[in-house]
Amino acid sequence: MTKDQYLRMVEQTGEEIDWEKCPPELSDFPQIVLDSMNIYNSLGNRMYPEIGYMGKDFTNFSFLKKLYGIQEHEEEYVMDLLLFLDSQAIEASQKRLKAEYDKIKKK
Repeated sequence: MTKDQYLRMVEQTGEEIDWEKCPPELSDFPQIVLDSMNIYNSLGNRMYPEIGYMGKDFTNFSFLKKLYGIQEHEEEYVMDLLLFLDSQAIEASQKRLKAEYDKIKKK
């Protein structure tokens, strides 16, 4: 649900806006977070049959840092964000793969 959808829903129901429940939009984040997300989406995926998604390929990370103008003092923060996003994607991939294997075993 986007912020606009939430606000329309609240308006229609006549409830008061609970800003804690209102989902953030990209414009709500600082530029360093947006740059980190763009870098993450620009990195290649490492995928293998029978294993699934193994994480991002960081081969082009140095090039992308320069491209997005990431300063040396921002590198650790950007890397933390990238590793967090990657860990979430790996976990989701593992859960999907396990569900598929379980479905096959039931047959």
